[in-house]
Amino acid sequence: MTAVEHTWFMFGRHVRSLARQPVWIVILLIQPFFWLVLYSQLFRRITDLPGFETSSYIEFLTPGIVVMTAFFTGAWNGMSMVNDLDRGIIERFLAIPARRSSLVLSHVAQCSLNAVIQGLIVLCLGYLMGARVREGLLGWLVILVAAALVAACFSGISNGIALFTRREETMIAVSNFIALPLLFFSSALIARDLMPDWMRTAARLNPVEWGVVSARETVQPDTDWGTIGLYFVLLVATVAATSAFATWSFRAYRRTL
Repeated sequence: MTAVEHTWFMFGRHVRSLARQPVWIVILLIQPFFWLVLYSQLFRRITDLPGFETSSYIEFLTPGIVVMTAFFTGAWNGMSMVNDLDRGIIERFLAIPARRSSLVLSHVAQCSLNAVIQGLIVLCLGYLMGARVREGLLGWLVILVAAALVAACFSGISNGIALFTRREETMIAVSNFIALPLLFFSSALIARDLMPDWMRTAARLNPVEWGVVSARETVQPDTDWGTIGLYFVLLVATVAATSAFATWSFRAYRRTL
């Protein structure tokens, strides 16, 4: 319980810090809008190809954009850790009797919150543009949980890398190296049946794809709850593994002080 309390306290610090930066709040709100509008217009005729189970690309795209936004939010979350390291904030927190794991897990929790907020924005915009979640409020909840888990997965990786590299330039290079391939090894923007066989095989091992499939099941005519449950279990296990990696990286960082 002490670790949970300390993580909650540090989580509140991150939320207050975000609230003091209006430009980031604007980006947090506006960025999903541009992605949803631009992608839906650019690829709107792609549903004419065989392999799509719906004739509405906006309905197909909306869950994918929710998860894609969460993925990028997680992949770049390590930048906040680099910022804390550069400003000496982490070293000052080491002088107080706080659980060391809370310094990392609070970043992961704050990243998941950002993903949920952006996901709500995308779902509302998608609804106004004609996208419908057939499972109603339960479907919305499933999509947001999938987004939060995907964000947490990659936040753990990103923060672990940040604690190893401790440099903004390296963090940017690594994030770009990881983010783009994983995005294209998923069905976020295109139906899985239209992907080459080798890419479909690789996508089955991709946490981004697990989130996309889980979220998209709720807009399909016959929701496969077994698939959603399976991918949620895999995502939770991945969150535990990446959070453990980030915590281990923090211990390695402490040994260098």
